[in-house]
Amino acid sequence: MLIDKVFILAAVVFAGILCQWFAWRVKLPAILFLLFAGIIAGPLTGWLNSDALFGDLLFPFISLSVAVILFEGSLTLRFHQIAGLERVVRNMISFGLLATWLITATATRFVLDLPWGLALLFGAITSVTGPTVIVPMLRTVKPSAAVANILRWEGIVIDPIGATLAVLVYEFILAGSSGNALDHTLLAFAKIVGIGLLLGSLVGFFYGNILRRHWLPEFLHNVATLGLVIFAFAVSNSIQHGSGLLTVTVMGLWLANMRDVPLEEILDFKESLSVLLISVLFIVLSARLDFHRFFHLGWQVVFIFLSIQLISRPLSVMISALGSKLSWPERNLLAWIGPRGIVAAAISALFAIKLEAAGYREAELLVPLTFSVIIGTVVLQSATARFIAKKLGVAEPEPRGFLIIGANLVARAIGKALQQAGFRVLLVDSNWEMIGKARMEGLETYYGEPVSQHADRNLDLVGIGKMLALSPRGSLNSLSCMHYRMELGPKAVFAIQVAADLEISKERKAVSHRKWRVLFGPDVSFSSLTKALTQDGWKVRSTTLSQTFDFAAYQQQYGQGAIPLFAVTPKGKIEVFTVEEKLSPQPGWTILALVADSDQSSGVA
Repeated sequence: MLIDKVFILAAVVFAGILCQWFAWRVKLPAILFLLFAGIIAGPLTGWLNSDALFGDLLFPFISLSVAVILFEGSLTLRFHQIAGLERVVRNMISFGLLATWLITATATRFVLDLPWGLALLFGAITSVTGPTVIVPMLRTVKPSAAVANILRWEGIVIDPIGATLAVLVYEFILAGSSGNALDHTLLAFAKIVGIGLLLGSLVGFFYGNILRRHWLPEFLHNVATLGLVIFAFAVSNSIQHGSGLLTVTVMGLWLANMRDVPLEEILDFKESLSVLLISVLFIVLSARLDFHRFFHLGWQVVFIFLSIQLISRPLSVMISALGSKLSWPERNLLAWIGPRGIVAAAISALFAIKLEAAGYREAELLVPLTFSVIIGTVVLQSATARFIAKKLGVAEPEPRGFLIIGANLVARAIGKALQQAGFRVLLVDSNWEMIGKARMEGLETYYGEPVSQHADRNLDLVGIGKMLALSPRGSLNSLSCMHYRMELGPKAVFAIQVAADLEISKERKAVSHRKWRVLFGPDVSFSSLTKALTQDGWKVRSTTLSQTFDFAAYQQQYGQGAIPLFAVTPKGKIEVFTVEEKLSPQPGWTILALVADSDQSSGVA
């Protein structure tokens, strides 16, 4: 029996990671595929029985998983990200949440004829948006920075607040038979807020100082943080039930906004752990679904979903954005995007278990109702949000910029020429001296390794459509191409040859499984470009072709005295000269080339 449980748990973990990988490949929220995997494993085949697998540990596992997920999310929130938009976020997690709660509860009460207590509980559960769904959705939608930051902050901060509201409604339901239900609920609210804010702030402050003063060895940072989060959550809940989620969220916010606290390794660890927990948790929860309860809801659930999507969410956003600097298109996009995620699924399962045990039969509808809203919001918004963002004019334009691996002389010369031609460039290097020189020349930079979890989290790829690997290290160029071809596409990654590449025989090059394009020409290498720039005094110049001076005339005039790099069309589209593809620039195109200084050419140096 134990072996069977080990195998089932291992299979759940493997399936969860497989779903995460597939979601990454197709750029859709992983929650969709995790949901389908759980439904197949549970209701459809009966292979996974979550209650039998975890037994009495199911409830603690759900609670601790949600605590870790919220803590990890709050660690990424920094107040400077929403400078000027604080009021909107504050309104969305207060007035906006109340509007969503009351409208959803009212619709549920009258459509399904549920008791007011359960309707209010369902409204509280579905008032939380899902950060685990919003973040991958934002990668696809690519809205303006203001919309993206508001949605991220709302998705993380509203979770503990919505969970707290659900706890209060739950306490009110249980105390409903007594005459002091309201007093009991208000007292519980005061305790939850007081303990959550106080304990979360104290733990965050003291632990931040421990990390800042290096009183804890680095190899203990990750496990100590995890242990402290779990312990703080448990202590907070033991003092006042329901305060733990607020405690760990405040703790994460406090740490994220303290100065000189080394959080990078902790973030890497917590992010990986959160992915694992989300994968397992959502499969386990969706495997508990009962299709008979879905059928019992019938088409009435569609009206509840529409009331959330078309009434409560838009009204919540419009109230929250009053007096803000958000444009009307940005407000409309915010009003459309509000997917529900793992926290809503988890707390609905928790309260359904508790209320069913307390004798509330209608509580069995909480889980299918919540999952209906999750499925509806995620599927509809994933499919339409990018189209709507484009129509409203608040989506990022088609990416035209360049990510350049390296900040050396060659990378700086090419980056400066592209920048002067009107393209965004971002130079990445782990050499601080090179980064300093690039910044002195007015180029945007990122200091660090281009292939790392820190880069994945902090590199601003807004508007970036192509990558040029211009490092003298061939291994780094290859690694960068393999990494960013999945993000930008295989036709958008390019690498310069290094000396070792030129020594490879033609036969070996022919059978190469390289998945990127070689820059500029078969005999062009990093060292040859460096020599041209330093010893020969060549410059990057631009020349516009015409009917009388076409590309053939350009090649005839310059011959070996120019290395064409890029060709820009009259409409602003840029093409890269490569070994694999022979370009035929037309009159009106502009050629960016490395030209011998003795050749005078119109354009910019």
